[in-house]
Formats: sequence, C-alpha cells, structure tokens
Amino acid sequence: MSKNNKTISQNQDDDHFHDECGVFGIYHHPDAAAHTALGLHALQHRGQEAAGVVSYDGHQFNSHRALGHVGDNFNSGDVMENLPGNMAIGHVRYSTSGDKALRNVQPLFADFKFGGLSIAHNGNLTNAYAIRKALVERGCIFQSTSDTETFIHLIAMSKATNVVERVIDALRQAEGAYSLVAMTQEKIIGVRDPRGVRPLVLGKIGVSMILASETCALDIIGAEFVRDVEPGELIVIDKKGLRSFKPFLPITPKFCIFEYIYFARPDSYLEGRNVYQIRKKIGMELAKESGIDADVIVPVPDSGVPAALGYAEQSCIPFELGIIRNHYVGRTFIEPTQQIRNLGVKLKHNANAKYLKGKRVILIDDSIVRGTTSVKIVDMVRAAGATEVHMCVSSPPITNPCFYGIDTPEREELMASMHDLESMRKIIGVDSLNFISFSGLYRAVGEERRNTDNPQFCDACFSGDYPIRLTDLENGRAPKQLSLLKTRR
Repeated sequence: MSKNNKTISQNQDDDHFHDECGVFGIYHHPDAAAHTALGLHALQHRGQEAAGVVSYDGHQFNSHRALGHVGDNFNSGDVMENLPGNMAIGHVRYSTSGDKALRNVQPLFADFKFGGLSIAHNGNLTNAYAIRKALVERGCIFQSTSDTETFIHLIAMSKATNVVERVIDALRQAEGAYSLVAMTQEKIIGVRDPRGVRPLVLGKIGVSMILASETCALDIIGAEFVRDVEPGELIVIDKKGLRSFKPFLPITPKFCIFEYIYFARPDSYLEGRNVYQIRKKIGMELAKESGIDADVIVPVPDSGVPAALGYAEQSCIPFELGIIRNHYVGRTFIEPTQQIRNLGVKLKHNANAKYLKGKRVILIDDSIVRGTTSVKIVDMVRAAGATEVHMCVSSPPITNPCFYGIDTPEREELMASMHDLESMRKIIGVDSLNFISFSGLYRAVGEERRNTDNPQFCDACFSGDYPIRLTDLENGRAPKQLSLLKTRR
C-alpha cells in the first residue's frame, strides 16, 4: 500500500477536531519524573502522537522523548531510572505546527549563557513564521519545525539580565494562544497567554507544586487543585516559593469554548466549571431547542455521551448505547486492502441493533467537521432497522478553521462552511439536523453571549471572530496547521 493510500485510510473515519498538546510540570518531589509520566497519562487525550519528559537532578538535565503513547514509552524501570531528580516537565503532543518527527517531540532543551532550559508548549503562535524568518536572517539555526523552538531562540537573543525577564521578553514578541511550562536548574516557570485561550492549572501535593493543562492530571497523582493560572499570568516556582507576575497589559480573556464541548476530559474542572456537567447542560439545551419526538437517544461514542444523557434527562426519552465503539483501533491502524478500507466506520463503531430496530432514533454528537463519519454512522443506524434518524449536535456549525493550536482542516473542507443546514441534512441522510445555538451553548456554560461582536469566549471556529491577530495569515502565510483530517500529498 502506498504512503498516500495509508494516509487516506487513516483519515477516513477520523472526523473530529483534535487538541494540540498537554503539559505538566512538578517542582520539589523525589519522584518528579514518575509523577510527570502519570500526569501525562491523564492528559493523553490531548495528544497521542508523542510524549516526552525532561528532569533535572541537581547536576544535569535528563530527557526521554518518543513517538507514541505515554504508556508505551514510560512503562519500564530503566526509562524512569534514567530520569532522576526532584524537578520535571512533560508534554504529550498532537502536531498542529511542525511535522511528526522525533526532533519535534517536546519538551525541547537548550543550553544558554545562564544555563540549561527545557520548555513545553501547548497552543499555536500566529506570528511564528514572521519571527522564524527574522531569526534565521539574524543567523539562528533551527533544529525542529515546531513553533515551540521559536521561544528558545527569542530567549537566547534577549538582552535581559535573568531567565525570567528573558522569558517575558520572548513572550512579549509572540502572538497566539499558548500555555507553557519551562524548567531551569533552579525553577519551574508556567505561563498563559494574555487571552487565556488554552488552559493551565496550579496544584500541589505535600510541599510540591504542580502545573498541568487540566485538573485530571492532578487527580491521578492525588494532588490538590489550587487554582487556574490566570490569563496573562507568569508563575515562578523555586526555593523562594511561588511568585506570580503579570507582565502583559490587561486584556479581556477569551478561553476556548471548544474545551468544554469536546477537548477537555469530562472529569476536569476548567475555569471553575466541571466539564461533564457543562456537556450534560448542552444536551439539555439541545432538547429544549430541537423538540424532536423520538423513541431513543443514542450518543455517538464516546464524546457524545454526556450531551446525550442531558438530552435524555430533559426530554424524558430513553437513553441507550445504540452504537458501540471499539476502543482498540487507533489512528495508526493499517487497513491492508481496499475491501477492508471500505468497511470504513465499522472499524471503530458498530450498531447495537436490538436498540435501534423499529425505533425513531436521535443521534447526539459533539460536532460535525467534514461530515464523512456522520454519513457512515447514519447509514449504519438505518441499516440496523431505525425507522427515523435525527441528529443533534452539541456545538454550533463549524464554519472556520482554528489558528490557535487546534487541529482543523481548511475552510473549504468544513461541511458547514460550504453547505447550508438543509444541504447538510440531505448529505448526511438524516430526517432532521439540529445544532445547539450560540445562546444555548452560552447558557450551558453559565453565561449569556452578551456581545455578538465581542463574545466572552473564543468561539472563532463557529463565528469567525478571531480574538488574537493572525499576523502570518495577514502576510499571506497561513499558520501551519497539520491535520489528520485531510490527505497530505
């Protein structure tokens, strides 16, 4: 099978957005690397392509980075023994900027005049190309294609007198959405961009302080949640304790609302809100808005389950697992023949026909991206004997790509960007198609969308309202968003 055919087969049923990365850092713990690996395991949903841990043992930095899942690469005593020290940072990766090569696996490390520094980044810079071009012209040599390396060169070129000021100097030149953790010989540094688009939380276990993308990474090691790192806040953790800096001008936060819809793990708390609870409330709002008469509510597993439970609770229509997901077919599954490739969605999903035959079914999914999987799911449910198939979606129509670190296809590949609601309904093959409204979504999150021109969250993938300047795009260079949702040539 050709490389191109292999890519096509992997992409056919991978029709969701994918998050970009997860980060973790811990200071002053004797099992720092082991706790970091466990934290990354909890954050695995944020990136399945690669994982890395860097520790510091008081004398040198120690690193293990590899392609694949955390459990496949940090499961031996030999690996952990080679990561000694009481400080560590880690990263799980899904490539949105830079290719899937080992050189791009984070945390990245470099030696500076002030000593070593390792850095891991979650998000995407919207002026990365412009910065990179300027740095190359100044003689900088890049070892990776990841925009995270841009931070390293900006830190190296800074004229500031200490490492914290150098990091701040670098961040002030960067545009985009980012949460990052960095480690020197003496300290752990954590920071969120001024808009706070990507999440970052602070926790502690005993006297040890922790930074992580989500609270679920604290739960797995028995750590206590302290608070969210604030938008535009830089935290330094060292022997002096924890210090907080606000190096940016105050600006209205724009947390990514899609974190609540799909990206974050359901058991996490983000910005003071329980993700699972919000997803159930979205389902309840969907039920109020759609008002469909049906016999059974069926989630498209697994991400549609909480919203489907909320829909069933609100509508008093029974909830059933009418579609069963095979959790053991990953993104790297190789289908060796065209006949097997044509099985399509059945590699991951199978109809539970007993609960579908003769029923009017409402399918609940979190989003429709290209719509290819939706078509196959609906065909499968009809083949199982459903008399009616309706689809309700717990996000508004996705009409615009994300440039802030989320894996999205080009605009012309987004179904809702190219078709109106009725055309989408006919293509997918459902009796009715309903998306949550902006008002319903914001109500579920506990807000009112007060200003359509300046909403409280980043909802650019639905509205086209990009809260952070797209410098590279404005200069004719679109931010590089590598995607498994499209065929690469």
